[in-house]
Amino acid sequence: MSEAEKSNELVQEYQLDAPPEKVWRAISITEYREAWLPNAVLAEAEPVACEPGKSIHYRLRDDAPPYLKSDVTFLIAPDDVGGTRLTIVHRIDELNLQAANDENGPLMLAA
Repeated sequence: MSEAEKSNELVQEYQLDAPPEKVWRAISITEYREAWLPNAVLAEAEPVACEPGKSIHYRLRDDAPPYLKSDVTFLIAPDDVGGTRLTIVHRIDELNLQAANDENGPLMLAA
């Protein structure tokens, strides 16, 4: 991955006190996921890619200008104490990002 692609990413890591199976259900089953990642922000209701129990990838869309599109990937891994390490990688589409950054200033991603 190039440095330019990395600069369009926001990576968040969490240590969760829940087993990987429970975290997987929370991000992959629509009824559970809807509580914190509603279908309204998804470009497509179904994930783009999925490796059951390990990773799931969704496409997101803004409903207001500049109408950015982005991808979010959830990575799940067990930790050493029975919990889960959850990594969320949010990547903004570079072409849409450049179009939205008219002043060529620094790009800001909200956490």
